Amino acid sequence: MLLALSEVPNSDVIAGVRVGLVGDKFVVNPTTKEMEASDLDLFLAGTDSAILMIEGYCDFLPEERLLKAVQVGQDAVRAICSSVEALIKKCGKPKMLDAIKLPPPELYKRLEEIAGEELLRVLQIKRKIPRGKAISSLEEKVINILTEIGYVSKEETLATTETLLDLFEDEDEDEEVVVDGEVDEGDVHIRPISRKSTPLLYSEVDVKLVFKEVCSKYLRKRIVEGGKRSDGRSPEGIRPITSRCGLLPRAHGSALFTRGETQSLAVVTLGDKQMAQRVDNLVGEDEFKRFYLQYSFPPSCVGEVGRMGAPSRREIGHGTLAERALERILPSEDDFPYTIRVESTITESNGSSSMASVCGGCLALQDAGVPIKDSIAGIAMGMVLDTKEFGGDGAPLILSDITGSEDASGDMDFKVAGNEDGVTAFQMDIKIGGVTLPVMKEALLQAKEGRRCILAEMSKCLPPPANKLSKYAPIIHIMKVAPEKVNSIIGSGGKKVRSIIEETGVETIETQDDGTVKITAKDLSSLEKSKSIISSLTMVPTVGDIFRNCKIKSIAPYGVFVEIAPGREGLCHISELTAEYLSKAEDMFKVGDHVDVKLIEVNDKGQLRLSRRALLPVPETNLEKPSSNEAVKDIAASQKASDKMTPKKPINAPKDGLTEEKGEQPDYNIAAKKLVSDSESSCAENLLPRKKVSKKVKKGSNKAVTGISGKVEE
Repeated sequence: MLLALSEVPNSDVIAGVRVGLVGDKFVVNPTTKEMEASDLDLFLAGTDSAILMIEGYCDFLPEERLLKAVQVGQDAVRAICSSVEALIKKCGKPKMLDAIKLPPPELYKRLEEIAGEELLRVLQIKRKIPRGKAISSLEEKVINILTEIGYVSKEETLATTETLLDLFEDEDEDEEVVVDGEVDEGDVHIRPISRKSTPLLYSEVDVKLVFKEVCSKYLRKRIVEGGKRSDGRSPEGIRPITSRCGLLPRAHGSALFTRGETQSLAVVTLGDKQMAQRVDNLVGEDEFKRFYLQYSFPPSCVGEVGRMGAPSRREIGHGTLAERALERILPSEDDFPYTIRVESTITESNGSSSMASVCGGCLALQDAGVPIKDSIAGIAMGMVLDTKEFGGDGAPLILSDITGSEDASGDMDFKVAGNEDGVTAFQMDIKIGGVTLPVMKEALLQAKEGRRCILAEMSKCLPPPANKLSKYAPIIHIMKVAPEKVNSIIGSGGKKVRSIIEETGVETIETQDDGTVKITAKDLSSLEKSKSIISSLTMVPTVGDIFRNCKIKSIAPYGVFVEIAPGREGLCHISELTAEYLSKAEDMFKVGDHVDVKLIEVNDKGQLRLSRRALLPVPETNLEKPSSNEAVKDIAASQKASDKMTPKKPINAPKDGLTEEKGEQPDYNIAAKKLVSDSESSCAENLLPRKKVSKKVKKGSNKAVTGISGKVEE
């Protein structure tokens, strides 16, 4: 809006909107909350009559639905442009049209006369580097010819008249002009010279700019008139494709994708959550990306020598486009709990390197064993809009899989990624006043056919993707435990989990409040060891469980502590160690001994009480074992005999344990019951080799029972 109101001589009002797809409804400029549920993220900029730029990401959206979204966005842009134009009429400033300085029209004609025929021959060279060298040589030849005849001077002359370019004093800012960030034969590398009044007709800057435009004109003319492009392809043709996987055996996954003179080396690295990329947010908590793609475009890929520094704006943009395209085919974190990093290094470039990163990245993901939802491919589409100028029918000519020169000399660069059914990412920029929906529809449909062809070639990859985890990749195992047992794994201040990591050699152990435990290990043995310890710490034992060959970890005066599982101990009381009396546990056991124990109790605190005695075999004996019924009869007879010898007390007589007021009688059954209980205990103990029984209790005996050992007193 500010540009439209200012003196800057822009031609049309431009506006931009964002379009989302929530459910089945397209939403213009959706809120942040609506975008969380959106299947489409489309940015669109244009005028009231044409589209200038689109970029977006979606979940395999069909071309028809995508065009509908563009239509919705175009309608919103048109409404905004109308409002801005009304504002311009009220308070807009006059445009500085006289500040625009264009090269003289006569220069175009002179250049065509000097280099036209030779330029046609040069543009037929199929290889990029030889063609680029030939074009540069021809450009230098044209400048020399014009200089010799006095139309161009390479030396800057003094003058009093100041032009617009005199304002640009910093030559470093305009050191070179590079189209789309890639170095192609159509790009211009010049140091601008101030346009001051000279006695000569043309400046060197004008010659170079006009030469570039003439090259573009002849390239477009050859495509329209001859139906052939620089490398001999038809407008719908795709460059030769080769691909191979497993190029780097030590990497977790790798692929080399080559399409014509564009090549991408894609490498996949798998890691745990700690390897996720942290993104600082202005609002809320920081974001962690479990998938990210890093795109690298070294100078060597275009035959140059240069310094490798921080990622450029172009590298960040191309990498984001490839990343968002591949993001839709990745499995969920629950299905594949890895952090995934894809690195795409462009080893050779002649157009569409970002789409080569999509193809190479897809193959590398499969080679790393990532269970992707489907294979995708990317393609860059170009266009020659005004074909009538070159003898065509006037309809736009859409080009598939464009090269760098076709990108620089054409009217459109439309990148589309997806599978045969839909689109996952797209980006379009143009060099003309705009494109219409019918033109975009034609480009999308032709891009769909191109993707189908590329996917067919990718399926012929040799060697094919491994489709399994590399032996060098980390192993991640997810297990579930009871949520209340998570603290048992962590321990006080994280002490327990650190000890497990040190003991087993695993890389990380992550716990969540819902009981999810994620273990990352380098090998299977350390993983199994950590799983065993965690299972033992979080298991819920039940009374009656038997544990064999358990190690005694420590000895206390009251018993021994036995490790029934790694990290899980229980107390075996000294009375439960042996069937015989044991004064000290050290007399029979020592630390490190292995014993079999049985769980006999779990208290409220979760502490375990164990017994070794419960598992000891009962020794055979020749002793006569009186039955409990016989013991009861013997005790009853003894009580009867004792009653005859003992005089009865009055009812109201006081006695131990009874109150006189209530007039209760002594209950001799209490003694009988105690004796029965003691007799049963004695019978059980007689089975053990403790003391010999000297006499048996006989019926009608008048001798008093004095102990539970089986002895009687005369």
